[in-house]
Amino acid sequence: MDIIITNSSGEPIYQQIYSQIKNMILNGTLKEGDALPSMRTLAQQMRISIITTKRAYEELERDGFIESYTGKGSFVKAQNTELFREQNLREAESLIAQACEKAKMCGIGLDELQEILKIIYGGENTDE
Repeated sequence: MDIIITNSSGEPIYQQIYSQIKNMILNGTLKEGDALPSMRTLAQQMRISIITTKRAYEELERDGFIESYTGKGSFVKAQNTELFREQNLREAESLIAQACEKAKMCGIGLDELQEILKIIYGGENTDE
C-alpha cells in the first residue's frame, strides 16, 4: 500500500493516512474484505509512531470504512455506494460553489462558466 506522508502539508500525519486509505477505498483500489497492514507494520514501514497509525485506523473504523478484529487485523468494510455518492456529490457541490464565487469576482458570466465546465468535464467534445 503506497501512502505518502509530507511534513510540509500542515495536515497531521494520522489525517494524511486516513485520507489516503479512504480515497483508496472510494476509488476501488482497496476492495471489500481487503486486509490492511497491521498498525505496527504500517508504523514501521513509514517510520512513525504506532499511536499515529492507531488513530488513523480508529478514525477509519469510526467512519465506517474499515472493521477491525482482535487478533485478525483490519479489513475494508462493505461500502454503501449511495452514501459515498452523496458524500462525493456534497464535496463536488462545495468546490463548484467556490468556483462560482471566484468566477463572479472575476466578472465571468454564467454562459462563459458553463462553457469552461463543459470543456473541463468533457474534454474538447462539448456536443455530448
